[in-house]
Amino acid sequence: MLLEVQDDIEIAAEAASGEEALAVIRSQPVDVVLMDVTMPEMNGIETTRRLKQCCPSVAVLALTIHEEEEYFFQMLEAGASGYVPKRAATEDLLRAIRTVHRGEVFLHSAVAGALVQHYLQGGKAGGPVKPAEPLPLTDREIEVLTLIAEGLTNKDIGERLGISPRTVARHRDNISAKLNLSTRAELTRYAIQKGLVQP
Repeated sequence: MLLEVQDDIEIAAEAASGEEALAVIRSQPVDVVLMDVTMPEMNGIETTRRLKQCCPSVAVLALTIHEEEEYFFQMLEAGASGYVPKRAATEDLLRAIRTVHRGEVFLHSAVAGALVQHYLQGGKAGGPVKPAEPLPLTDREIEVLTLIAEGLTNKDIGERLGISPRTVARHRDNISAKLNLSTRAELTRYAIQKGLVQP
């Protein structure tokens, strides 16, 4: 892992859910937390909010596939010090970690423009518009859902993501269960409504 070879960065722990992350941080203090916006049970926004309440000195850096401004603003309002897309270059991620560790704010270029536009449109004075709720899916499930909506087969999706068709099928079953949708048409319609793909 790229973080493990950095002389000034040590991975203290990993967590698979928001609740687990809070429990780990309470028992083992850390300086910086890489927070995924979309996690099972408790999303990254609520986890960040609770984390800043109990451990205000911990810097939170959002690392996610979401680049929509509603997620960005929710994370900042919850207390995050930075926001980096998962597609960002390694150098950007390392710079972001070091920046928030110094107590500064890091905004990746992919989302910085949204903040400026929000300010210019009066968002600061009038208060932020109520954002949409994050999707109840993991980042991987969102990737699979997007590719399903684009018409790819399980085999094609597996090749695109580097996973087996059986794993793709399992992700699809999880998506269907969470969204209470069963057919490809229903999943595609949902993806379009949420802006994951264009009709």
